[in-house]
Amino acid sequence: MSTQAPLKQTIMSGQTVAGAMIFEFFTPGMSNILSNAGARFAIYDMEHTGLGYETLKWLFATCRGLPIEPMVRVPTGEYTWIARALDIGARGVMVPMVEDRAQAERLAQACRYPGLGRRGAAFGFAQCDYQGGDVAEKMRQYNERTLLIAQIETERGLQNVEEIAAVEGVDVLWVGHFDLSNFMGIPGKFDHPKFTAAMTHVAQVARHHGKVAGFMATDQVWIERAKGMGYTMLAAGTDSGLIQQAFAQLIDGIQTVSS
Repeated sequence: MSTQAPLKQTIMSGQTVAGAMIFEFFTPGMSNILSNAGARFAIYDMEHTGLGYETLKWLFATCRGLPIEPMVRVPTGEYTWIARALDIGARGVMVPMVEDRAQAERLAQACRYPGLGRRGAAFGFAQCDYQGGDVAEKMRQYNERTLLIAQIETERGLQNVEEIAAVEGVDVLWVGHFDLSNFMGIPGKFDHPKFTAAMTHVAQVARHHGKVAGFMATDQVWIERAKGMGYTMLAAGTDSGLIQQAFAQLIDGIQTVSS
């Protein structure tokens, strides 16, 4: 049995925690592959991929018994998307395009049971590993273990990031870099001074409010840049890009004619 501290506790302590975002390879072996690679979490994407709940439930089940925790990016911050993801076993929920305090408060309420929130009850099913037990204790445990990740990826979210970070129940501010650059009017210009200032600001706001800054890094340059700004919850990605890069490197080696 793993002796690691609970993942949320480790993340919220400010330690650097590595995981992965999965966009394409929704296979039963992926959780074990990521665990073997050292990942502490896997975020499966529903926003851009067509991934559905039946497959997501199966993917979550493949994490049982492994030192890796399943999370999901839901397509939108509606209660039904969030509650269903948690009921089937998500330990963390990432919500895209969080733009103001009122929205952040609704998300925090959706993730937690009364009297911290307004989440409906469904015990003895997937999130409980089909076990019984004291309902009040389960509510306490699940409130504590659930990680709420608010994506700051629009100009409105950036403008209101202080009030979003101030909401109790929001744990992580996660920069979606492509969308943020698009909404800032500098699409894909990640070296632009305004973009650098925006990323730095989000990390500083997170730290000021006792929250964590998160980011998906696609290469070592991004990893070092994000860590240098104060981002501590870091996901490797994308899975499709990484496997294509690895295959391309090997295929290039096969095709290269030796002199």
